[in-house]
Amino acid sequence: MCQTSWASLLTTLEKMTLHTTLQNVSPWLDTKKEEAKVQASEVDNFEQKLIFWMTTPLGTFIILANLFIIVGIVFNRKLYNTTNYFFLSLLSADFFTGVALPVIPRMSSDKDMGYHGCLLVYILPNFFFLTFLANLLMVHYEKYVCIVYPLHYRNLWVHRCVPLALLLVWTLPLIFASLPMVGWNNWNVNATCRYSHVFQKAYLYLEIYGFLIPAILATLFITVKVLIVARRQHKSIKKLYRSVQRGGCSELEQQMDLRYAKCIASVSLTFLVCWVPYIASLHVSLLAMEQYNIKWLTLVILTCVGSGSTAVIPVILGLSNRQYTELWRTVCGRCCLAWRKPPQNPAIIRDMTGQVKPGRTLDLLTQQASTT
Repeated sequence: MCQTSWASLLTTLEKMTLHTTLQNVSPWLDTKKEEAKVQASEVDNFEQKLIFWMTTPLGTFIILANLFIIVGIVFNRKLYNTTNYFFLSLLSADFFTGVALPVIPRMSSDKDMGYHGCLLVYILPNFFFLTFLANLLMVHYEKYVCIVYPLHYRNLWVHRCVPLALLLVWTLPLIFASLPMVGWNNWNVNATCRYSHVFQKAYLYLEIYGFLIPAILATLFITVKVLIVARRQHKSIKKLYRSVQRGGCSELEQQMDLRYAKCIASVSLTFLVCWVPYIASLHVSLLAMEQYNIKWLTLVILTCVGSGSTAVIPVILGLSNRQYTELWRTVCGRCCLAWRKPPQNPAIIRDMTGQVKPGRTLDLLTQQASTT
């Protein structure tokens, strides 16, 4: 009996001690939870501000620059040809990519949306970017065919079937981007709106290694082939020029060498600045999807820089072509002439050679007034 009473007394004391400890610890736990919520809210606000300031100015620039180049092509009838039709399609796709640019870094965060709204939020930016890459590849391929096969270019399907080619570069990305909408997703009844519930891992791997990376490598391969053809023609021109001139290295040859070196430097710089960050962001996103420990700041910065730098490529190609900016240069020149044009003076005195002598007009009028 005595042992039983002592055991019950000890149990009661332990319960009282545990209850007292929980009462003392509970406010501390509540305080820690509130501090964690405040810290998470501050981090989320900082992330949203960082995404805004990294994507919104660049997206606005891409939108305005594409509109600038599109207007310069549409209102210049000398540019109505196959090459510029493909480039107009690329500019249109890049315009929509600039619109979707602020949304792309936010695709890694959860959203409070329904099934159809969630699918549209994730599928539309993906479709715009896939269309952009398809149009960019088509533009490079058309230029490659035009340069490598100049005599047979008009008989090739790229030149003869422009509407079909444009339909393909817009329809195929739409079909692939719409696959999650027809059932290839991880959505269930209790699912939240996040990318892992919209895109399956197999879909993302197929998109990255079956479409995006091959398209980038194909674009790079076509560019290198064009540079090789240009180098071969460059050597032929120099050889022909030297056979005619029979002299040393002339100024024209130096200019040609410098121009070719600038082309190589611009292509290399474009690849390093525009494509390398995008490829890095793709692989970092895959690592984050596989639950690797990657800081959110690294992921956000790489996604913003990678997507934005790639979308700048058509703007660089458009602004570097003087034909696309000819309309705006003409308009600016006329505006400057109209602004600088002096006012017409009705009393203009001309000498015997027909030259205008506006400085003598006031003197003659003064003499006439004094004589009268």
